[in-house]
Amino acid sequence: MTDAPPSSDHPVSPDGPRRPRLLVFDVNETLSDMAPLSARFEDVGAPAHLAKLWFAELLRDGFALTVAGDLRPFAAVGAEALRVRLHGQQLDRPLEDAVDHVMQGFSELEVHPDVVAGVRVLGDLGIRLVTLSNGSAGVADALLQGAGVRDRFERLLTVEDAGVWKPAPGAYAHALVECGVGPEDAMLVAVHPWDVDGASRAGLATAWINRTGGPYPSYFAAPDVTAASLEALADALA
Repeated sequence: MTDAPPSSDHPVSPDGPRRPRLLVFDVNETLSDMAPLSARFEDVGAPAHLAKLWFAELLRDGFALTVAGDLRPFAAVGAEALRVRLHGQQLDRPLEDAVDHVMQGFSELEVHPDVVAGVRVLGDLGIRLVTLSNGSAGVADALLQGAGVRDRFERLLTVEDAGVWKPAPGAYAHALVECGVGPEDAMLVAVHPWDVDGASRAGLATAWINRTGGPYPSYFAAPDVTAASLEALADALA
C-alpha cells in the first residue's frame, strides 16, 4: 500500500501501514469463536467434525448463489445446507429439531479471547469501527452485546442490504457508502483469506487475523497487515 504524508487525522507509521479512518470487521470466525458449534453437532448425535465441513459448504453455496445473481439469507442457506449434511446421520431427534438446535448456536456464540481488549484499544485510537457480515445484523448485535463492546461499533452492516454476499465487490461498496468513506480510508479485518482478497480487489486496505499461525494462500491478494490477534493489529496501527 502506498504511504501517504503524515497528518493529525490520518497518521502514518514509518514502520507500518497507514492508519485507516474506518475498520470494517467480518463477524463469523473473525469476532465470534465458532468452536462451540461442534458440540451442537454432538448434541444431536452427529460427529463434531461435521461442523467445519458444514460451515465451508454454507459459504460455498452462498458464494455460488451470489455468482449466479441470487441472494439468499445466511440463515436460510445455513439451515438447508445443514439438512443436506445431516441427512443419513443417526440423529437422536427429528431432522428439523436437529437443524434448529445447531442454528440456534449462532445466537449463543462468544467472542475470541483477544476481541474485547483489541476492540477497545482500536477504538481508543480514534478509528471508526463497523461490522460487515454475510450473516444477520441481529447475530452480530447479540455477540457484541454479550461481550460488552457493542458501544464501540457505530454500525452493524449486513450483506442482506447490499444485495450480494462478500466477497463480491458490491458488498464492500455498500459498507463504504453507508459509512461515507472512500476505499482508501477503510480497512477490512478478517480471518478469511477470501474476504481479505475480495476487499483488496474492491480497493480497501486489509488486515488478516491469523490466530492459527497457518500459511496464507498465494493465489489471493496479500493482506496489508498480518496479525495474530486484534491486540496485535492495534499495535501495528498505533
